[in-house]
Amino acid sequence: MNTGLTYADILLVPKKTPLASRKQAQISSRFTRNIPLNAPFISSNMVTVTEHEMAIAMARHGGLGVIHQFSSITERCDEVRKVKRSTAYIIDNPLAVHPSTTIKELKVILNQIGISSALVYDNELVGIITHKDFQFANDAQTVESLMTPKHCLIVCNEVPSIEHAKQIMHEHKIEKLPIITDSVKLITAKDVRQHEEWTYANRDEKGRLRVAAALGVKTAMDDAKQLINAGADVLVMDVAHAHSDTIINTVKQLKATYNIDIMVGNIATKQAAIDLIEAGADGLKVGIGPSPVCTTRIMSGAGIPQFTAVQQVCEVAKAYGVPVTADGGMSSPGDAVKAIAAGASSVYSGSFFAGTDEAPGRILVKDGKRYKKYMGSASYDNNHARTENMENKRIKKTLDIFVEGVAVLVDYKGPVRAVLKKLVKGLQSGISYGGAHNIEELQQNAEFIQITSAGWHESGSRGSKLSE
Repeated sequence: MNTGLTYADILLVPKKTPLASRKQAQISSRFTRNIPLNAPFISSNMVTVTEHEMAIAMARHGGLGVIHQFSSITERCDEVRKVKRSTAYIIDNPLAVHPSTTIKELKVILNQIGISSALVYDNELVGIITHKDFQFANDAQTVESLMTPKHCLIVCNEVPSIEHAKQIMHEHKIEKLPIITDSVKLITAKDVRQHEEWTYANRDEKGRLRVAAALGVKTAMDDAKQLINAGADVLVMDVAHAHSDTIINTVKQLKATYNIDIMVGNIATKQAAIDLIEAGADGLKVGIGPSPVCTTRIMSGAGIPQFTAVQQVCEVAKAYGVPVTADGGMSSPGDAVKAIAAGASSVYSGSFFAGTDEAPGRILVKDGKRYKKYMGSASYDNNHARTENMENKRIKKTLDIFVEGVAVLVDYKGPVRAVLKKLVKGLQSGISYGGAHNIEELQQNAEFIQITSAGWHESGSRGSKLSE
């Protein structure tokens, strides 16, 4: 039998560094063939990890968030739209309402999307209404009675550069700049500020934050169409065991129908990598049972220790030029470094980002300490909550569900940017110790040494939790 190793079984052998400081290490990478990353960190598509707030935060810091699939397709599309509308240099399809819309109706529309203003449109642009116009208004009043009419607006008849847009808005003391060409577009002062503030943000060609969305297999074709229309940049075909005829055929259908990158997982073997790449996968997600809230290996007796699984899949994927993301099994920034040094282009995690402000769910207090709930996707708690959501009612009886996961409380960690800062510094330090300038050189130079349990104890593993 072959030996399978996990991250606690190995260390990187230190090499002579070419860097004067770890800050010089470059950490840009790829998620899939056509989706770049300025930082190789992905928040997992789990109910208690990634919705729009997490996806926005991840993209602002150069990574990517994957909207989970455990809600209705309408809700998932709304989450994607919230990310795409959160910041963009140019808003291609700005929200427009009719002049007869009441303030009450307008508030509902704006709250659903998470913005504070709208263009007013009646076959053509007739005005704009912002929160300042209606914040103290009667709900029965109409948009037309409160809007700033078109003849009072400053507009552009061509798309200006960022510097020109800033000059126009400063000169006229405005925060919204409509652009009227063959269609109506919009530039806002808030988006311009964010474009300059988040210099390493992961943006698409229009300046919007990138976002991924997960797919289940049963409704993949219909859901993919709606998620793409909502603005998803990449789709993640996420199933516990992706090496199957069903998944292979679904990937072929998706690639034949839609022009979008597809990340496929989870897998753990070379043959799975070959079969899915030949089916059209643009990226592979590796990990069978390494998560702290996954019990697949216990319940099924199947799996491969994560370091070995990543190494094996990356060996095949590299020959095809397909990026690999290492999903789970990491408990510290050093584990993320080992996964990337083993060949992964990015790391995909729930446990790193669970418990942060941006993770869904309330902060709970127990024995004077703050926690947030973290549920495995195959846990009973997650399945019960999903059933209640789909049936739109409370279910008190115990459901007959086979589970391969658990739900736990994790320490409250504060803003996700603090977690990402540790991960980035850890990776940059690992690149320096690996004698490299960037991730590609780290993977070329990487030399590993297998260690004993005493060696792991000597490494200070008892206190190497990311939350500390």
